[in-house]
Amino acid sequence: MTEKKFKLGLIPRIIIGIIAGLAFGSIAPLWFNRIFITISSIFGNFLGFIIPLLILGFVTAGIAELGTGAGKLLGVTVVIAYGFTLLSGIFAYFVGINMLPSFIVKGAVADITEGTAALEPYFTVEMPAIMPVVSALVLAFILGLGIAAVNNDPLRKAADGFQKIITKVIENIIIPLLPLYIVGIFINMTYTGQVATVFSVFWKVFLIVIAMHLIIIIVQFAIGTAISKKNLFSCLKIQITGYLTALGTQSSAATIPVNIRCSERMGISKGIREFVIPLCATTHMSGSTITLTTCAMSVMLLNGMPVSFNLFLGFIAMLGITIVAAPGVPGGAVMASLGVLEVILGFTEPMIALMIALYIAQDSFGTACNVSGDQAVAMIVDTISK
Repeated sequence: MTEKKFKLGLIPRIIIGIIAGLAFGSIAPLWFNRIFITISSIFGNFLGFIIPLLILGFVTAGIAELGTGAGKLLGVTVVIAYGFTLLSGIFAYFVGINMLPSFIVKGAVADITEGTAALEPYFTVEMPAIMPVVSALVLAFILGLGIAAVNNDPLRKAADGFQKIITKVIENIIIPLLPLYIVGIFINMTYTGQVATVFSVFWKVFLIVIAMHLIIIIVQFAIGTAISKKNLFSCLKIQITGYLTALGTQSSAATIPVNIRCSERMGISKGIREFVIPLCATTHMSGSTITLTTCAMSVMLLNGMPVSFNLFLGFIAMLGITIVAAPGVPGGAVMASLGVLEVILGFTEPMIALMIALYIAQDSFGTACNVSGDQAVAMIVDTISK
């Protein structure tokens, strides 16, 4: 009998990376720190190269898969899930615009993005992307909708295969190297003297996001139980198991079996729960959208950028589409959103690094919010289909 090897999770590794970056930036010699800056620079260039491929991999397969559903039932489920996602993002924007400026000094870390005082790498490795992000988005939509329309199995299998390749790249390259990337970023932040400002923001944003997750779960359950004539408090109590499972696994996909059992206990019909819950695991992204919207606003305010409603409405609308099928991978939602962050919000590489660190620290809670809201969608669809 072989002993199970201990495996350190992503969040602890990110925390270790942040602590190492703080320590090295404070006490290590410049020549040593520039080694990590060089690694961070190479990784950042690779991230820029892979972003269009992430979009092609996730969005194409996600849209193509939606075309295989059960007609009207599929349409109703996707519309409700997307509506919940949009409302959650808009809710996050208005909470953020009213609360974040009270403790974020606008432009506090702007000099980091300009790189005027930052350490330089020993060398760089240029990795130009094979296409612009917008081109990747357009191509992904065309391919996804086209595969769904022609219902071609070989093309669908090719899209699924490419998605699996990208997933492997995330799991075996990006996720393992993220802590090293974070070390380099936080070395520079410590060196430029902005780390205290960033940390004073981090924990406050975290608390606001968790509070919004809990509020939106209650609101969605209130809507679902009102329409389905179920007891709100009983359903919330049943869902605790699914919420905690998602919190532990950090994956919507891994929580599907538990969530289906919760649906059964809530009295949702067999056919609906077995269709809606797996589908919503990749289409309903309320928690992730709240986290991404709030973190993006925080990073933009820190860098002195405008956070207008029109700008974020477009960002939220695109998020609901681009992060389809991404939740199967821990941190997948933020990875799939990098293109939208870059194109719509104008994120630079240091801003993306801050965004990744902020998001992943809260990823489990966003996932738990996503899967809990799936039950509200299932209640509504179950009622409508009767």
